[in-house]
Amino acid sequence: MQLQELHDFIVDKIDDIKAQDIVTIDVRGKSSITDLMVICTGTSNRHVASIADHVEKETKLVDYPPLRISSDKEGLWVIVDMGNVMLHIMQENARELYQLEKLWS
Repeated sequence: MQLQELHDFIVDKIDDIKAQDIVTIDVRGKSSITDLMVICTGTSNRHVASIADHVEKETKLVDYPPLRISSDKEGLWVIVDMGNVMLHIMQENARELYQLEKLWS
């Protein structure tokens, strides 16, 4: 999958499951691990996990599974590593605390 196609696919899938405040940050030239970061907010630990599960299932259906999925024990933050696109699914308080948009802008 090409970069823009992968990005659009991920954004579509997280929008399907009602992720909030979806933001994309282009980190090419700033990060050696990915090209784009997609950040979104889940309303609870269950919602955060559900968003990650939905993305995992949908990407497997198109034979493009995540390289890795990482999460904390509390369900505040899940990272879905798709290679060129890194998806960060965070609860609102974690998103405010870590301020990834400000860090990478």
